[in-house]
Amino acid sequence: MKGQKRKKKRDEKYDREEEEEEKEEVEEEELNDSGKRAKLEKTSQNDNKKGEEDGQEEKDVVVHEMEGIPIAPSDQNTKRPGVIFVLEKASLEVAKVGKSYQILNSDDHSNFLRRNNKNPADYRPDIVHQALLSILDSRLTKAGRLQAVYVRTDKGVLFEVKPHVRLPRTYKRFAGIMLQLLQKLSITAVGKREKLLRVIKNPVTQYLPVNSRKIGFSYSSEKLVKMRNCVASISDDDNLVFVVGAMAHGKIDCDYTDDLIAISGYPLSAACCIARICEALEDKWNLL
Repeated sequence: MKGQKRKKKRDEKYDREEEEEEKEEVEEEELNDSGKRAKLEKTSQNDNKKGEEDGQEEKDVVVHEMEGIPIAPSDQNTKRPGVIFVLEKASLEVAKVGKSYQILNSDDHSNFLRRNNKNPADYRPDIVHQALLSILDSRLTKAGRLQAVYVRTDKGVLFEVKPHVRLPRTYKRFAGIMLQLLQKLSITAVGKREKLLRVIKNPVTQYLPVNSRKIGFSYSSEKLVKMRNCVASISDDDNLVFVVGAMAHGKIDCDYTDDLIAISGYPLSAACCIARICEALEDKWNLL
């Protein structure tokens, strides 16, 4: 009997020890599980924060790497009378030369043009480049009086140039911008979605103000006038539209002008003609 009692006590002791060990193991597992859950929650929070930071960095990178051209500062809040320029017959023709597409010009592609029975003297995209720089660099533009610029190529493609765009100074970069414009149909500003250059539908008259005064310029015109006298006779309330040819030779052929005048007894380049127009308007509006 005594041996059986000792055996029972020993068995009960072992059972209690096993139960206590099982409880300790359960508690350790619960602690481990809670620790794992805390670590997982912390890790997920860190991952979320990191994802948000990465997303923000990606957004910043996207904004920084957006293709486009810069914007020039100008006074765009003015409500005073302004002017619109239309450049006609601009030589901006795209062709595949070798393995790449390029804007054709008489200097770099004379042999290519002759092989295709074309006159290299007709391919002068530098003329429209100089004309646009003459417009955009004027005090007229910087004072916010330039409302719009429209360019129509000799192939009939019409595109708009915003007054606050800043075009490249060198011809090579300008040709690259024009090639991109004619292929993609628009060019946006750096870091923004605003379209600074975009191809639009013809005719150009649908974009001109109603009852605007449209004046064309040609050396062959019999009406020779001084530009200062011409703008002085125009009312300040009239919207002015000046149509200038951007080709090497010839005359503009458009039926929407109200008048066709010459401002010199000598042939002038498009840039020189535009400079005279801007100077006369700057004097009229007292833009120093």
